[in-house]
Amino acid sequence: MPRPPGPAVLGARPSARPAGEVPPVPRRRRRTGLRVLVAASVVWGVFTVLGHLLSGRWWPWLLADLTPPPLFAAVPLVLLALCLLPLARGARSRLVPLLVVVLLAGVPRAGLHWGALVPGGGPDPAPPGALKVFSWNTLYWDTTDDPGAFYRFLASRDADVYLLQEYLAWRDGEPAPVDRLARLRAEFPGYRVVVLGELVTLSRRPVVAVPPVGRARELTPRSGWAERFERGKVLRTDIDVGGTVVSFYNVHVPVQLDVHRSVLSGGFYRVVRDRDAQRREHYEALLEDARANRNPVLISGDFNTTPAMGDLRGLRSAFRDALPASSGLLPGTWDADGPALWRLDWTFTGGRLAVHRYAFVPPEGLSDHRGQELLVSSADGAPDG
Repeated sequence: MPRPPGPAVLGARPSARPAGEVPPVPRRRRRTGLRVLVAASVVWGVFTVLGHLLSGRWWPWLLADLTPPPLFAAVPLVLLALCLLPLARGARSRLVPLLVVVLLAGVPRAGLHWGALVPGGGPDPAPPGALKVFSWNTLYWDTTDDPGAFYRFLASRDADVYLLQEYLAWRDGEPAPVDRLARLRAEFPGYRVVVLGELVTLSRRPVVAVPPVGRARELTPRSGWAERFERGKVLRTDIDVGGTVVSFYNVHVPVQLDVHRSVLSGGFYRVVRDRDAQRREHYEALLEDARANRNPVLISGDFNTTPAMGDLRGLRSAFRDALPASSGLLPGTWDADGPALWRLDWTFTGGRLAVHRYAFVPPEGLSDHRGQELLVSSADGAPDG
């Protein structure tokens, strides 16, 4: 006969949990996790709102603007995913609407090219005779590289117009002039060479005028290189492209901080404040000149400004970003040796210019910026070759 069940044994362990069943989260851990999730959602929401209000308007926010722009989409998406966990059950109905609003507010600041996800999207093919433009921050020209490799890289782009920044050396913690004009003319025979401080524009097509922009109007033949370097952050070159004069703006907006200073020193913040004033001045001068210009315009260079920053409001409202002609989802240009999470280099067009291709070119170890390569033509017909 089967033995009848015996009495329960005092202190015996409960039976094992059925396979596949998830143990409940302890109440204290669940409450802590929920508090962290709520706090992170609120903090990121406030940060996003303050960015909209203060970026480009209050100089200390230049430091907050160092945030990698893709985070404005990634962070709310991660927080939304965490809302699906059991720990968020009690606050889910309030957190999800908040995070959706934060995501919608952050996506424009993330700088992602959503058009790259649309099959068959992009511009029309370039017509015959379209102009090839290459814009690039060279990182102290050839002074930190093998000069032969540097000029071979430039020549390999085979551009009709080059817009180049940082035609300078870096010595003892200060920018210093270089003289490479003879080498440039030898490497690019037939090109016109225009120089202003650290900016160099090369053109296969005839240069018809070089109107000064902003404080560059104050320069004289006696002005030294340091003065040209400080005032000449926008080089306008009017070029005859098949009978149409196109104005090319070569731009390098000063970076907002001095990485060699300690954040604990007052000098660090004085530099940020002073750079903000300089940046505003160069942006205002560029906008004033370009808006008044009746020629088709192409504005390109290193703006030291990300998609999340309000400094670009004027340019983005008055001119067309070349990004729709790109095929990449994440159009980062800096740091070229890393994941390139920041887009600091931009190209805008105005008037009858169409952009048929916009690509970011790896610098082959010669710079920390990727180059911008474009194919452009007049919107009502390609420039004559």
